[in-house]
Amino acid sequence: MIEHTVTFQLIHPSGSPEEAEFLSSADTLKTIPGVQDLKIQRQVSEKHPHPFRITIKFATQADYSSYDAHPRHQAFVKDRWLKEVSDFQEADFVDF
Repeated sequence: MIEHTVTFQLIHPSGSPEEAEFLSSADTLKTIPGVQDLKIQRQVSEKHPHPFRITIKFATQADYSSYDAHPRHQAFVKDRWLKEVSDFQEADFVDF
């Protein structure tokens, strides 16, 4: 199992319609084949600079690679992520 995690900050004001639209758009990525679980969460601690986290689980590396190359994911990155995310950190985890 691979857990792909991205924490991020948006250019939109907190609670704005633009923020809600971005998060709703990101949630549609869960319908891409290979995605086993997708969660979008809001940070409540002031210790971390990014207010949001997306976590996606994949059964295999092949599923993750297929998701990464999927046209809908690529379009989301190009049309939304690169334009609306001001900072992010990405990490991928596996159980040991």
